[in-house]
Amino acid sequence: MRKSNQTTVKDVALKAKVSPSTVSRVISNNPKISEETRVRVLKIMDELGYYPNAIARSLASRKTGTVGVILPSRSEDLLLNPFFPEALRGILKGAAAASYDVLLSSSTESKSELEIVKTFIRSSKVDGIILMSSKVDDETQEYLSGIDFPFSLIGSPYDNKDKVNHVDNDNYMAAYEITTYLSMIGRKRIALIAGEDNQMVTMKRIEGYKKALMESNLPYDERLLFTGKFDEETGYTYGVAILNLDPMPDAIIITDDLIAFGATKVFKGAGISIPKDMAIASFNNSILSRYSDIPLTSVEINSFDLGYYSVDLLVKAINDGVKGRKLIIPYDIVKRQSTEGE
Repeated sequence: MRKSNQTTVKDVALKAKVSPSTVSRVISNNPKISEETRVRVLKIMDELGYYPNAIARSLASRKTGTVGVILPSRSEDLLLNPFFPEALRGILKGAAAASYDVLLSSSTESKSELEIVKTFIRSSKVDGIILMSSKVDDETQEYLSGIDFPFSLIGSPYDNKDKVNHVDNDNYMAAYEITTYLSMIGRKRIALIAGEDNQMVTMKRIEGYKKALMESNLPYDERLLFTGKFDEETGYTYGVAILNLDPMPDAIIITDDLIAFGATKVFKGAGISIPKDMAIASFNNSILSRYSDIPLTSVEINSFDLGYYSVDLLVKAINDGVKGRKLIIPYDIVKRQSTEGE
């Protein structure tokens, strides 16, 4: 594939067997263009890597007054995780303050995140885009950076840090600090149930966990590291797996309250005393952690602020062309019964 700055409208027109003006009309979503021609031209644009910065800026300059928010996949149960409604509440508040409407979408089995983003841009639906998660080798971030379209990210980019506006916590230090805390209260065998292993947030938390174990002179045991989805089912699954370990851990860090909710049910059902037999610390400090049967020690990541300031960064990108801006939202460890006892 040739780079976009080496490809011209004429190249696309020649390969698609249409006129350059037809290509321009496809880009601007002119209703007079037939669906067959539109699909053919868009396919050739993708093949040639053609989507010049000038066109992206032109589409954005039309000012739809709307920002697009791309939820991660599995959106059918995504909103059961308290992080996303709270982050969305921040996005809606920030968008209202900046006089923007919000258009929500998510990837599905039939349509990828990148395809949704391309549709948003080509149909001039949004002035900018907020991505709510960050993966390793993220093709959506690469695409948006390549065409110079305004976007911001909740999370940390895998690469192109000088081009990506992003808001995040210091997930490395949060995991380091919670692991160190468990060590200081006398726990010697600390497990970690993390999220999906291709997510940047998971990678950073695993790094912090390993570093804290090393500095606390505790061994790292790969059998005590579990990765999976951010849902209750993952908590059930790994809760059962941990019960079958010999010896079992005396502490577990769980990187999401919803996962912790599932795991804690398993441990209670098996007669495990929390925190006497097993201390549990989680992340997000959601309503689940506060009102669980055994209130959970949890890292407050300020989900609302992550959402709110993702809009602030996006508006700066739309209005002023700001790129590569990084904002770190503070976290706090809220200690409760699951590690402190009665």
